[in-house]
Amino acid sequence: MIKFYKPANLYLFIDWFLLILSFYVVLDWFPLSTRTPFEKYSWPSFFFVSAWLICSYFLGRYKPLKDQRYFIASLRLLDTSLIVLVIFKLLIYFYFPNYSGYVLLSISIGAFLLNYIAISLYYAYKYSVAYNEYNLDPVEERVNAHVKPSSLLDDDSYNQLCKTIESHSSDSVLKFLKKNVDLQCGNTLVYVSTDYVNLQMNPNYLYSTIIQLERLNNKRGINKTLATINEKLPDNGTFVCCFESKSTYKRRLLKKHPKGINYFIYFFDYLFRRVLPKIFITRKLFYLITGGKNRIFSKTEVMGRLYCFGYKVVLEKKINNLTYIFARRTRQPEPIQKRIYGPLIRLHRFGKDGKPFEVYKMRTMHPYSEYLQSYIYERNSLKDGGKFNKDFRVTTAGALMRKYWMDELPMFINLMRGEMKIVGVRPLSAQYYSLYTKELQEKRNKFKPGLLPPFYADMPVTMEDIQASEMNYLEACETKGVFLTDVRYFFLILKNILFNKARSA
Repeated sequence: MIKFYKPANLYLFIDWFLLILSFYVVLDWFPLSTRTPFEKYSWPSFFFVSAWLICSYFLGRYKPLKDQRYFIASLRLLDTSLIVLVIFKLLIYFYFPNYSGYVLLSISIGAFLLNYIAISLYYAYKYSVAYNEYNLDPVEERVNAHVKPSSLLDDDSYNQLCKTIESHSSDSVLKFLKKNVDLQCGNTLVYVSTDYVNLQMNPNYLYSTIIQLERLNNKRGINKTLATINEKLPDNGTFVCCFESKSTYKRRLLKKHPKGINYFIYFFDYLFRRVLPKIFITRKLFYLITGGKNRIFSKTEVMGRLYCFGYKVVLEKKINNLTYIFARRTRQPEPIQKRIYGPLIRLHRFGKDGKPFEVYKMRTMHPYSEYLQSYIYERNSLKDGGKFNKDFRVTTAGALMRKYWMDELPMFINLMRGEMKIVGVRPLSAQYYSLYTKELQEKRNKFKPGLLPPFYADMPVTMEDIQASEMNYLEACETKGVFLTDVRYFFLILKNILFNKARSA
């Protein structure tokens, strides 16, 4: 039974436009035998477009793309192209031999390619700004979340456990664990490699410490594993894991190969192990080839995952090129885990009237960086200009983009949506917003944030100077009017950028 639906008008119009464009390109640019191609192919073009639109509708192509998966949308496009091509090929062969089959083929291929490019660009944008959400199951209330009593391991079991740790890791790792964990305690679980399904079979609060010996680089389903362990651990329980960081892997790879070709090898290895898993089109191919083994993680990504899923890092130790982390279970995981892998990201910020909105920016930090703001602040505080000091979350390319404001170009989307204006206070995250005085928070809420903050007009140094700069700007907006204040600040900012070389940090 045919199911009728309301087509997405924008998608329908774009599809029609691309069809017309493919006809125009073929008939106007291609060398044809007829001198009047538009006149000759006017009626066939009309019927071709009509057949294409009808076939697309009944194949479900005009359902909103947000409700379709990339593979399904591409397959429907391919089916439409083949069906219409076969129909008109038969018509030309049996009834209209004076029309060229090559023209038909060229138009069909052109229509398919243009639509496929448009679809790919849409999904590339969608997956680069949309969150790959992992919804956790509703968590039952934690009642008496204290570790259950257990007896000590006997000598044979303890010795076997030590041998397992030493054989899988090293004697150095065994000594490190013995120093920080009571391995003979029956409430300590040590496992080499298992999945979260097996972990779920363990009773809650049986183990006060869970140690995973297999490095995270070889583990799939990391987030589900972290959520499961969070559920199994008692309050303030400890999870121990290890991983090889991106910087360590790079040094090891460069040292492994001869100079001259090592960077050449690293370049292609980087594309394979860092870029392919981040692109939605090639992600599944990467996991099919590698099985999820030997993935490359930055320190930021691993620690960010831990904080996202309710842990607090209490100890770090590097042993034999692996970083070992002791993380204490402090809270429930985030209800929705937000993986941001694409180049364009959306950041939660506060706008006018204190309402949260999403700011568009180019990604300059490693994934999961947003969960480490409190960690960075506690350890490094703020440097001059109000930025975090020694912020290891920023990538090398990200630092370059920040220096020349390239990361802020997508905020013009917020400008066009009316969420921001040209000049105004910087939209802040919850962490930065909490550092501001109550009075300044209230004044900020009266106005829209801006692309060019007063920071670049006054170039303050300390956090107190930054707040004073914003307060002066906001008071000027109240007394002298927003428009005149913004115009004055705009030229002050422009002067500092052009002549005093003010740069984004």
